[in-house]
Amino acid sequence: MSGTFIGMPAFPKAARDAVRDTTLRANLRHATHTIRDKRAVAVAELADWAELREAGKQIKNETLLNLDTYLVQLEEAVTAAGGTVHWAADAAEANRIVAGLVKATGETEVVKVKSMATQEIGLNEALEAEGIRAYETDLAELIVQLGEDRPSHILVPAIHRNRGEIRDIFASEMATWGREAPDGLTDSPAELAEAARLHLREKFLRARVGISGANFMVAESGTLVVVESEGNGRMCLTLPETLISVVGIEKVVPTWRDLEVFLQTLPRSSTAERMNPYTSMWTGTADADGPTAFHLVLLDNGRTDTLADEVGRQALRCIRCSACLNVCPVYERAGGHAYGSVYPGPIGAILTPQLRGTQSEVDASLPYASSLCGACYDVCPVAIDIPEVLVHLREKVAEQGGPGHRLEKAAVKAATWILDHPAALAAGERIASRTRALHPKKLPGPGASQWTESRDLPEMPAEPFRDWWKKNRTGDRP
Repeated sequence: MSGTFIGMPAFPKAARDAVRDTTLRANLRHATHTIRDKRAVAVAELADWAELREAGKQIKNETLLNLDTYLVQLEEAVTAAGGTVHWAADAAEANRIVAGLVKATGETEVVKVKSMATQEIGLNEALEAEGIRAYETDLAELIVQLGEDRPSHILVPAIHRNRGEIRDIFASEMATWGREAPDGLTDSPAELAEAARLHLREKFLRARVGISGANFMVAESGTLVVVESEGNGRMCLTLPETLISVVGIEKVVPTWRDLEVFLQTLPRSSTAERMNPYTSMWTGTADADGPTAFHLVLLDNGRTDTLADEVGRQALRCIRCSACLNVCPVYERAGGHAYGSVYPGPIGAILTPQLRGTQSEVDASLPYASSLCGACYDVCPVAIDIPEVLVHLREKVAEQGGPGHRLEKAAVKAATWILDHPAALAAGERIASRTRALHPKKLPGPGASQWTESRDLPEMPAEPFRDWWKKNRTGDRP
């Protein structure tokens, strides 16, 4: 990935700061509870939801195990349909490719469909460095961009904002980016949506280059699929002369029949709809319809490394529905920014450390950003066992060391020796009991204090159990 958000602390500190923000917590609680309640109703309508969930899991697993074959098939199909395929090993290469393609058109502006992949690689910032301005057209992404903010949710990037805050952002910032907000704008949803519509319309009508991601890519035909609820995606995908799509390599599915499963599970699990209002599909180019030039940038950026991990690779099954965020008690209280990544919540806690590695303090902290309650696994439409991967990644973080983990290893080694020497154990127990009045409530040191800052050490008994047993035993007992 392109790196952590600049200046972000590790999750424990970021979360501690976030939970003190009462407005943020109120916004998150209202939004997540509303979305998850609606989702539960939509999912309950399907008697075969469990079967669809298992089918999605199996399709994704089979695809990942044969990813090389399906990607080659996809490239051949896209090329045969008039498109051009580019392969990007990392974020820097993907950004170079996209910037070069935009420059080749002579344009200095692009319109964008909401895309997690382009956020992952920091494409907007890379284009800006090349003198190209990217305009976000999804309503929530527009709010984030105008507010010079960061997304905090996969489905609803501006979930941390309420209507009053959005109204203030529109009133103060829209003029800087194009058409200004209407005079007397209120926080009415209808007025806010109309202000965004008027602001974006001029962008759609003059744009010659569009940039998108894709929810799915069908290998057998070279078809790309984008599902959305507002119609901005349809405008970006059809009006410009050149379309550039940046898509993670894991988004491929083998056949149209496989796609059918996900077009049932994704909308219900994300927006609680039976189907998305706009489902756009395109295959290459056509002379009289849509863009005349289509470029597909297939993005690796850590995905093949993730694929090599037999436990962790299941994170690549993710279809970005965000259901796990909406049921997570940690996300609800800490918000998305605390994760230091464009992928927040439970899925971000397992995907980000695999794509970026666990060398940084932020990334090493993410596998611990969970209570392991399992609610995320219960709602996942492709049955990703997020708690299993979290524990797996915690083991990796512990193995690579660090102050707290080195202390833990030393403590375990010392305990092993003591338990192998009963006399030493007995002597240690007696000394500990006799000095219990001097024992601290919390362990010293940064590694230990993270564990004990919210817990008191158990009080030492007046005498060891073995001494008590010798004095009080009245005979042999079973």
